[in-house]
This record gives sequence, C-alpha cells and structure tokens, in this order.
Amino acid sequence: MLLGVISDTHDNLLKINKAVNFFNKKKVGYVFHLGDYVAPFSCALLNKLKCPWQGVFGNNDGEKEGLLKISAGKIAIPPLRITLENKRITLVHDINTINIEKENADIILFGHTHKTEVKKNKNILLLNPGEACGWLTGVGSIALLDLDGLTYKIIKI
Repeated sequence: MLLGVISDTHDNLLKINKAVNFFNKKKVGYVFHLGDYVAPFSCALLNKLKCPWQGVFGNNDGEKEGLLKISAGKIAIPPLRITLENKRITLVHDINTINIEKENADIILFGHTHKTEVKKNKNILLLNPGEACGWLTGVGSIALLDLDGLTYKIIKI
C-alpha cells in the first residue's frame, strides 16, 4: 500500500490543495497528517482525498472542536497507533513526546520541526515529511511511503 504523509500545513491552502491533488493522482491508499493544520477551513481540503485519512493534533491547532467537526473525527490526540498491512505505525506531531526505544512500532511518522528527516532507529523507520506549508524553509514537502518495502520519496510541492 502506498501512503501519503503530510505535516505542518499551517493554513497554506495552495500547498494543501497541491498535496491533495498529488495524492489523488498517485492513488495512495491512505494519507496521514501529522499536525498543525491550524484552522478548520484548511482541514476541509483534506476531505477531497479519494482515500481514507487520519491525523493527529499539533501544537498550533487551537480550534480543536472545529477541526474535529470538519474532519468528522479523523484527528486524534497523539500518539495515534495504527496497523496497516501488518505494519505498526505511530503518528505524533513532536517526536520528543514519545520514547522511541519503548514504542512498539515499525514506523514512526512525525512533524513539528519543519525539516525533512528520515532515519532508522534499530528496526524502526522514522519519517518527517517536512513542512507542507513552506513558510519557514521556502519549500513545501510531503512524502510517499510504500508499506511493501518501506521505501519512501520526499516530494516538493
């Protein structure tokens, strides 16, 4: 299964729309948002995905009730633990809020730093797609993650 991974959209509607269109074009099977949607109106664009999606709250998501309502409950307080195709996936916004060594996961997806980062910690793949919004770095980015071989691509949007 091909996953779409996005984080730190920070109300940048143009970048969110680009990401949604890209994920739909690639026919991803699932999308994970790692927090910092900010306002509910920006989250509404994720409902145009042609696949299921889920996410976690970030530290800049102030209007949580509105986000929950517009997402139909698809956003959770982190960490969110999901199993897809026998892969244990943990979603957090800030990776420093969990103990990686004790996390029972094959994959940990995180955001918050606005920097793309991919590394292995023992047998756990750690992936931060960077900031989709592009506000801090000047470059919006998202990720594609193939669960079959745990391969990934960082995509500039």
